[in-house]
Amino acid sequence: MATVPALDRPPAAVADTPVTQPRKGFRKYWHLYAAISPFYLLFLAFGLVPVGFSLYVSLHRWDGLGSMEWAGLSQYQYLLGDSDFWSSVGNTVLIWALATFPMIFLAMVTAVMLNSAVRFKNVYRFAYFLPNVTSVVAIAIVFGSVFSTNFGLVNALLQALGLEQVAWLNTPWGIKIAIATLMTWQWTGYNAIIFLAGLQTIPGELYEAARMDGAGPAQTFFRVTLPLMRPVLLFVLVISTVTGLQSFSEPQVLLQNTANESTFSGGPGHAGRTMVLYFFQQTFDNNDFGYGAAVAWGIFLVVILFSIINWRLVQRRGED
Repeated sequence: MATVPALDRPPAAVADTPVTQPRKGFRKYWHLYAAISPFYLLFLAFGLVPVGFSLYVSLHRWDGLGSMEWAGLSQYQYLLGDSDFWSSVGNTVLIWALATFPMIFLAMVTAVMLNSAVRFKNVYRFAYFLPNVTSVVAIAIVFGSVFSTNFGLVNALLQALGLEQVAWLNTPWGIKIAIATLMTWQWTGYNAIIFLAGLQTIPGELYEAARMDGAGPAQTFFRVTLPLMRPVLLFVLVISTVTGLQSFSEPQVLLQNTANESTFSGGPGHAGRTMVLYFFQQTFDNNDFGYGAAVAWGIFLVVILFSIINWRLVQRRGED
């Protein structure tokens, strides 16, 4: 039987060769950081710095030119008891509700119709998106004529139906309805395009299966389309909340000639004075930059609160 010859000494252990790790860090990727640095520099200069400065200003009394006087939290204490601010919050929420919910409904209906259309789809999409790229000032001027008391199109239609004229831009509810109608017309097409993009991601096999199970159009919409569109609906609702609660140009241009006061007054009785209009009124009409900054932070908290509420409501319905 063959034997293995003994070795004089054991074979040398193979030394573990160190694996060279790629050099990481700023020095290796400095050119990539340099490529994206303009965005962060601009965001720092025009985003974070102004936000931080506004918080600093809100703690002082300042007219925008003279020296600042430390006020601490007294601006916010006054804000909590400011009836004019809370009135503007109520106006903003009512206008937002009157505009957002009809707009979402019309946008969804429009998206379903566009999704089922066969010819001229691109033409329809362009036509519905056009109001969103039109100047808000131009839209407000046109709607000011439409809701005019004596020569407006709406009152002309009411007279044709045998009804009395309505002073839309001189009554509290008329002002809110006019602003909400303007915002609905402006944003319906934009959100319809977003809904249409969501509808096109739903597989057609699901609709075929629903039809085979005997589901009608209404059942198919509420049991197939709507549940799958919930993330898109949540996005549209949150974006509409953020933009709607910050409405400024619409009431400012629409109501600038309806009251013998500041262009930021919101029309007769301040019925159209939104939160942002109140911010401008305090800052630029009263030259109270400190309190105006406090109002701006109050607006921020209100927008965040409503966005969270809407997000939670939609998510809860999705879990149910």
